Amino acid sequence: MATIVGIRFREGGKTYYFAPAAGMQLAKGDYAVVETAHGVECGEVTIGNSEVDDSTVVSPLKPVLRAALPEDIRRVNANREKEKEAMRVCQQKVTSRGLDMKLVDVECSFDGSKILFFFTADGRVDFRDLVRDLASVFHTRIELRQIGVRDEAKMLGGLGICGQPFCCSRFLPDFQPVSIKMAKSQGLSLNPTKISGSCGRLMCCLKYEQDAYEDLIRNTPRQGALVNTPEGRGSVTEVSLLTGKLKVRLEKDPDAAPISVHKDEVTVLAKDNKGGKPEQKKQQNNKQQKNKGEKPQQS
Repeated sequence: MATIVGIRFREGGKTYYFAPAAGMQLAKGDYAVVETAHGVECGEVTIGNSEVDDSTVVSPLKPVLRAALPEDIRRVNANREKEKEAMRVCQQKVTSRGLDMKLVDVECSFDGSKILFFFTADGRVDFRDLVRDLASVFHTRIELRQIGVRDEAKMLGGLGICGQPFCCSRFLPDFQPVSIKMAKSQGLSLNPTKISGSCGRLMCCLKYEQDAYEDLIRNTPRQGALVNTPEGRGSVTEVSLLTGKLKVRLEKDPDAAPISVHKDEVTVLAKDNKGGKPEQKKQQNNKQQKNKGEKPQQS
């Protein structure tokens, strides 16, 4: 087991594990100064001293240097004000040079040695002159990083169609792959405006219930399946995955309205009802194979 402290550097950002010094105790909500791959940074503790399995960490862990001092907090607040000024100046430079890019966010390193600008653009942007302009104003290292629309939504935040703040800006540390197949399996409308988030991509929440739907699909007869019910044999005409209710049209009375039964009350005889009863389908297959000179199926 490894002793870790979880620290987040931006609101809604990813939590990273660090190794606390011997005897150091940090609680959730505290601030700490840590060593990162990009230098010394100050972040908020989101996970206090905890024991986790060695397989969940990437060794060696970077160390926690110390609990944040009052002057460290003041420096963080000063950097936040500097970021606002850098955003304003950079936007003016982008406009004056006519660059086709949209500024999203600015991050200033804890020691002030670097300012990182995030932007979106439809294609590649030559921002070399912009970097020189910004370096002449702030006299520090300047970096510009192009990001995607999902990262933009995570940084800016907002409200989704559900009325809640974006999941990505609130608690999702990483983006999970989402496909249109998930919307199909969950029986959702395939209208892009209804299953897409504000970023224009498929909503992240489609992933939340996908495993449950896949399990229900495996254990529920499909539409068209031939089943045996307490009232006789019939074919499934309608399926409700969440309730487990099926509408079944009985063979003995095909003109009557379908009956409603629960999936636990039926036995599946065939996955679909195309081509008649299972025995009839087998006879038809044997006949086709005989005509082709193949060996018929054996019962």
